Amino acid sequence: MDKNQATGLLLISLMVMVYFYFFGGSPELAEQPVQTTEQVITEQQPAQLNEAPTLPDSVQQILNQQQYGNLAAAANGTSQLITVENEDVRLVFNTKGGVIEEVELKKYKTYSKEPLILVDANSRVQKLIARQNGREVNLYDLFYTVEQKEVNDTIQVTFTLTNETGGTIKQHYFIPKTNGFKINYKVETSGMQGILTNGLTLNWKSNLKATEKDVTTSRIKSTITYYQQDGTFDELSERSTDTENETVANLNWIAFKQQFFTASVIAPNGFSNGILTTEADINQSNVDKTATASLTIPSAGLTNKNLELSYYYGPNNYQIMKKVTDGFQQNVYLGIAGINLINKWVVVPIFNWLDNYIASYGLIIFILVLIIKLALSPLSYKSYLSMAKMKVLKPELDEIKEKLGGDQQKFQQEQMKLYQQVGVNPLSGCMPMLLQMPILYAMFSFFPSSIELRQQPFLWADDLSTYDSIMTLPFEIPFYGSHVSLFVILMTISTILYTWSNNQMSTVQGPMKTMSYMMPVIFMFVLNNFPAALSYYYFLSTLITFGQQALIKRYIDEDKILAVLEENRKKGGKKKSKFMAKLEDAMKASEEAKKGKKKK
Repeated sequence: MDKNQATGLLLISLMVMVYFYFFGGSPELAEQPVQTTEQVITEQQPAQLNEAPTLPDSVQQILNQQQYGNLAAAANGTSQLITVENEDVRLVFNTKGGVIEEVELKKYKTYSKEPLILVDANSRVQKLIARQNGREVNLYDLFYTVEQKEVNDTIQVTFTLTNETGGTIKQHYFIPKTNGFKINYKVETSGMQGILTNGLTLNWKSNLKATEKDVTTSRIKSTITYYQQDGTFDELSERSTDTENETVANLNWIAFKQQFFTASVIAPNGFSNGILTTEADINQSNVDKTATASLTIPSAGLTNKNLELSYYYGPNNYQIMKKVTDGFQQNVYLGIAGINLINKWVVVPIFNWLDNYIASYGLIIFILVLIIKLALSPLSYKSYLSMAKMKVLKPELDEIKEKLGGDQQKFQQEQMKLYQQVGVNPLSGCMPMLLQMPILYAMFSFFPSSIELRQQPFLWADDLSTYDSIMTLPFEIPFYGSHVSLFVILMTISTILYTWSNNQMSTVQGPMKTMSYMMPVIFMFVLNNFPAALSYYYFLSTLITFGQQALIKRYIDEDKILAVLEENRKKGGKKKSKFMAKLEDAMKASEEAKKGKKKK
């Protein structure tokens, strides 16, 4: 603090003491004005309960001068709320600060069917800190005049502040006139002694409001994501409910991402630094998480000494987000590397194409299963053919097992020998199934991320994007939950029946056979809280696989298969593969080691 500032504060203190000595008393709270619902609303700034008593104008002017310098004249005023909307969003601006105070996504509702207010004055705080003459000034604390006009297909809202010397600060918002969720933003100054030349800091804190049925799932899918100038996309830990902190450099954008909606700020010239924080209060059911970002905008990040940013307030829709800016579509999680390509190039295009012609998402999922199963039918045929070969060999294998008694290792060697003699590759039935696994994993990522399924009913499920509860339990089962999802139950039953059917043709015995029945039960616990669309897809997939096998069975003659295998045996079988040779060597080595231990 320099000498002039110390002297000013001393004089202010003396004036305040004199004022309270001669005029002091119990201050009365100002009566709150009634707020109307007109598009433009004028209101006095409400007094806070812990607010200091109103000071004389002369004292307040000195305080404002100390804090805001030549912007002091804009420190007092009245606020106006201005509403601007298109088909997708309704925005409420406030002339105090010239900020977006409220955002409603018009085509969406909360789970309780209320208007979906993504942010409002009570859930968000924003500050734009500038530096002038050694002081920090929050440009969002000042009062502006407003002008609104239409330019071609854009609605332009301009907030203007004029200082005592005629200098101006203008904040421009450019909103798509018809539809769209991206809002361009520009701050320009004139005659302001270079208030922007020292760079800016944008501070943004937001309570991410709960909008979904399953708050627990919504919370663990809420976080801050970011994209750096080198093309790196990353995020703070989603599942954590502890305080997460991260400092990141060279940012293109940051996003406060929830399960289905995102609020984001984008800097074409980049943020030089960002301090990002998330935290959750699990006892607060109306808030998923609290997200905080402090973003540094260097002077080099200004365009012609003006600030240019963009805001996105909208859905986590892959087709919409990929048009916003580089890397923005990565806010829609489509799976790990490799799996995401299946979703990106196969599943998403098919799903969107069907969405153009079919209104029922239950029917879309059914057709999607049919298309995928038809494409994979050659693999399914090979898998079933391999199981049929195993089935016709089962009587001979049973004889070998009975002959060898309980010597499992010797049985496996004889089994491999038989397979080699008749030209059967035991892995030929597994490989087609393994090749289908990426599709299953792709669906595991696709359905939980599909906002198209949000609040879409089908049969007893009122929302395919969350679990389909038909019963609430009076207690919670560990790892399962306190509700019963019917699609998960149907999926589990059908999978167990499918496993039983396959085991009738399989030679698998012992723990592996038991494990094949355990897997559906494990998935019942895992998927109970997942979207109904996912368990519905797996249920349909199992039923259609049953149908495929019944159809394939009609075209497979087991007698002919046995005849072919016997012919292979007469010819001396097929040449042993390197894998089979190594497998037999491993079995022999294991048997020798076992004999060595017995001798000791």
